[in-house]
Parts: sequence; structure tokens; C-alpha cells
Amino acid sequence: METTLGMTQARAVARFRPRLDSPAAARLGARRGACGYTLLEIMITVAIVAIIAAIALPSYNDYVTRSKIVEATSSLSDMRIRLEQYFADNRQYPTSCIAPAVAAAPAGKIYLPAGSQYFAVNCALTATTYAVTATGDAAHGMAGFVYTIDEGNNRRTTSLPAGWSGAGASTTCWVNRKSGAC
Repeated sequence: METTLGMTQARAVARFRPRLDSPAAARLGARRGACGYTLLEIMITVAIVAIIAAIALPSYNDYVTRSKIVEATSSLSDMRIRLEQYFADNRQYPTSCIAPAVAAAPAGKIYLPAGSQYFAVNCALTATTYAVTATGDAAHGMAGFVYTIDEGNNRRTTSLPAGWSGAGASTTCWVNRKSGAC
């Protein structure tokens, strides 16, 4: 009985299995053997990557610009601290700012911050006032950025490039975002 039942099942399975020489089996085998991507799949992938890049690239560029602004604000803060220390020691501000060097600064002079890559720092001094300015370097993509600080700790964003807002609006902070936020 088992032999008969086993044969019946084998015949039933064989009825549903396609014959190897049939056209349906040939099409099925051809599809299984083909590998790769269709043109439509590649075009969809390229479109998705382009959309992601169009969204991410401007955000990344803004992030890089904001990271460069930190150099200006830290240089200005450093100069303010050093100028106030000089004033506390001498009861007047130095007569001029000079390029950084290794030796001690000559009498009546103070060194500018060393290592400014994206901003040029300069100062205007009198015996009782000062104004330190950081101007963006166009060669490094920072053209149009100008930040200042004075003896009253007034922090001003004097100039910003096109597309940025908030220049001149505040005396308490430096604008470091396109929206004008500090």
C-alpha cells in the first residue's frame, strides 16, 4: 500500500512541475540566469541620490562656514582679554598692534592673534579705547564677513555676505547663522 501511495504522490508532484523542454520553463530559466539591474532601477537610484545631495550639500556648506566663523569670534575674544589685561597693568591701552612673534612684545605694542587662517585681525587703538576687527578672507570663502569688538565689550557684526541677515542689528553678539541668530 505504501508503494502505491508513494507513486501516486510522485505523479501528483510531477504534474505540477513544468517540463524542462516547455517554453514556460525556458522563460523561467532565462530569468533566473539573468543578473544585474534594469535601466529604470539605476535611474531611480540616481534620482534619489541627487535629491539627497541637493538637500544635504547646502546644509553642509553652511555648517562649514559657521565653523570658520568661530575663528573670528575666538580671535576677537582673545584680543579683548589681552587688551584689558594690558590696560589693567598700564592704565592705558597699547599704542599699536603688531604681527605675532615668539619674543615678548615691544613696549607699548601688543601682538595680534597667531594662526588666523580665515580672517584677518587688525585693531585701532587710543589710550582709552580700542576697536578690534576680524575681516573674512575671500580666498577661503569668507568674503563679506566682518566682526568687531570694542572696549565696552560691544560685539558687532558689521558686514555679512549676500544671503545672510542680521548685520549691524545687535551690539551684544556676533551673527553666526544665515538666519541672523547669534
